[in-house]
Amino acid sequence: MSDSSSIVRPAADPISTVLKWILLATGLLTAALLIWTTAATYRGAPPQPGKFVSAEGVVLMTDADIVSGESGFQKADLMDYGSLYGMGSYYGEDYTASIMKRLALATRDNIASASDHAAFASLPAERQDAITAKMRSDLHHLDLTAPTVTLPDELAAAIVSIRAATANGLLHPDRKVGWTAAESLSPVLADKTADFLIYSALTTVAWRPGTEYSWTQNWPYGPLVGNAPTGETFIWTWASFGFVFLAFGVVLFIYEFWLDDADTEVRDAELLVVHPLTPSQKKVWKYFLLVAVLLLVQILVGSIMAHMYYDRTSFYGFDINRYVPFNVMRDLHIQAPIVWIGLSWIGAALFLAPVIAGGKEARGQAWLVDALFWTTVFVVVCGLAGNYLGVLGVIDGNWFWFGNQGRSYIQLGRFWQIGFFAGLSLWSVLVMRALWPSVSLWTRAARDFWSGHIRLEHLIWASTVNVAVLYACGMIPLTGIEKSFTISDFWRWWVVHLWVEQSFEFFAAAMTAWTLMATGLISRRLAERGMYFEVILIFLGGVIGTGHHLYWAGAPSLWIPFGTMFSFIEVLPLVLLVMEGISHYRMIKGREDFRYRLGTIYVIGAAFWNFVGAGVYGGGLLNAPLVNYYEHGTFLTLNHAHSSLFGAFGELAIGLIYFCLRYLHAEESRFSERAGLWAFWLYNTGLVLWTVLNFFPIGWPQLLAVYEHGYAYARSAAFYDKTLFWQWMRLPGDVVFAAGALIMAWDFFVKLAPVYPGWMRRLVPGAKARAASRATGSAS
Repeated sequence: MSDSSSIVRPAADPISTVLKWILLATGLLTAALLIWTTAATYRGAPPQPGKFVSAEGVVLMTDADIVSGESGFQKADLMDYGSLYGMGSYYGEDYTASIMKRLALATRDNIASASDHAAFASLPAERQDAITAKMRSDLHHLDLTAPTVTLPDELAAAIVSIRAATANGLLHPDRKVGWTAAESLSPVLADKTADFLIYSALTTVAWRPGTEYSWTQNWPYGPLVGNAPTGETFIWTWASFGFVFLAFGVVLFIYEFWLDDADTEVRDAELLVVHPLTPSQKKVWKYFLLVAVLLLVQILVGSIMAHMYYDRTSFYGFDINRYVPFNVMRDLHIQAPIVWIGLSWIGAALFLAPVIAGGKEARGQAWLVDALFWTTVFVVVCGLAGNYLGVLGVIDGNWFWFGNQGRSYIQLGRFWQIGFFAGLSLWSVLVMRALWPSVSLWTRAARDFWSGHIRLEHLIWASTVNVAVLYACGMIPLTGIEKSFTISDFWRWWVVHLWVEQSFEFFAAAMTAWTLMATGLISRRLAERGMYFEVILIFLGGVIGTGHHLYWAGAPSLWIPFGTMFSFIEVLPLVLLVMEGISHYRMIKGREDFRYRLGTIYVIGAAFWNFVGAGVYGGGLLNAPLVNYYEHGTFLTLNHAHSSLFGAFGELAIGLIYFCLRYLHAEESRFSERAGLWAFWLYNTGLVLWTVLNFFPIGWPQLLAVYEHGYAYARSAAFYDKTLFWQWMRLPGDVVFAAGALIMAWDFFVKLAPVYPGWMRRLVPGAKARAASRATGSAS
């Protein structure tokens, strides 16, 4: 039997001791590299000249206009309709690519008119080549480091005309492409937003001083302006492929030689010892029901969005965009999983921590668990309402604080974002109080941690701290927008990638190891060895591996070698997860009396999708710079995002909830796994159908379209109109996946009945019979 003192008493294992020191060194090394690369990113971001002027000295735009325009870009949430530098939604155009192409075409036409007094298309081939070469030279030799950039007349005229057209397009709807007017923008702010978009497009073609490539490493691919992959992009791609094969061999050797010993140790099967539920455990049911509701909301909104890709004018005849614009729906669709996965982890950790502590609980824990839930609900509901009202322009002056920040995945207004961070911080404190429910136990645990006697439970708590701290990076700078989009997006990726690939993976690895140990499948010694090794690899790959998102958004070229080499390391712990998952499946397959089969199956499924979604679809297909140069911002990225976020983290979240539900029913003679298994297979079938019938049939032709015609075309309505059949074929996967979510939601509702208030318990069919079965099991 386990009690809270057992988790602070260290056990000697020479290999674990070595791994702890390697983990510490890895953490320090990656932190140092991250500090250095952050400083280099600030130095290497595209500068904003004081002003752009025509040859006659007429000011076209200033740095203040550009910064104001960036605020307009965020306020209107354009990043959730289209994208900038390929970052954002793939529904609309990529503003940098489309405006770059329009600038080039207009400048070329203006040169032809000025020099030859004729339309470009009417000129002979040799004149067309000469004019195109001049247009490219004019664009390439813009010196963005100068305080004042003087533009050639032909380019200046192009900017003036495209600014007017872009601003007009922002203010007026175009239902054929699914665009609703930016209600939050005034005509003046729309003009400045157009300035910001034009400046961003110029950074993709203006060369960095002393080089022959642009501030975005020549991205996006555009034959018209001469944008093509750099030599560095080419070389580091092949170097990274060779490195990953070497790393695979090293990791497998280490795992087989030192970590995969015969497991003869005594098991710490904490989940097999049942304690009476603590008051705080009885409060957690609200978290799990809200998880089910938010998943259903996410699926509903996602299905509507998928429909809008093949019918941009209406949803089966209903003009939904008139009331809820696409970017608002995307806000909800991509923030809902962050919230429900987060709530499931919060709830599961708060439920399972008292199990680790031997059924003991700190005073006031139940009240705090309730307070955390209702505070989180308040923040999320108000934040999502603010997203909607901000896009519509209802929240105007304080849009940054209470409206929509317009940064994909972290759209919550800053006030609500601070509230969410406070909730994550409180969760970390509550997990600490649950693991060590008295001051003396916490003191001993802290002493052991800082003296190097680190246990798995220490790392579970450390991972919760990590989740809270890294989320705060998405709030830099705290009180306003960052004037450089490159720097702003750099910090955004600290949440979207680093938070997920390091913090989430850290928590996932810790909880996976604990559940396998607590169910008696493996010993503490092997669980901790495997955990340390996986976290070392997670830190190596997940931290600096963030760089593969920074290749093309204006960051310096150092992110190409760092991003590709380190991001391939991310695949390595996923291989170990699959190997361990197969081993664990074999263990439970031969044990009919194993109680936690359903939760373990979800954990194994998460390991599989972590490898396939993050490893194969991400690391294998997307991360190498030469591949990513053409692929970035296509449906292949959507495939990676869906399969890795739900498959890896969503299935783990659901699995942890099923561990809690099984413990809740531990005294019952029977526990039905049928609904949970049906949901599991429907989820996985839906993921496969999405890939086979939607993401791949669109993504691969889209990749080819980039290669043959340039990125602007591949993201245009002209390309998407050729994929309408495969856009429709998203529907079968949606239906199957939604069926799984409905079954799971009902299963949660029924299985949580023992901890419902009396009035709510009466709503559950068969609740009395299950209570009788529970009493019979307890008596026997």
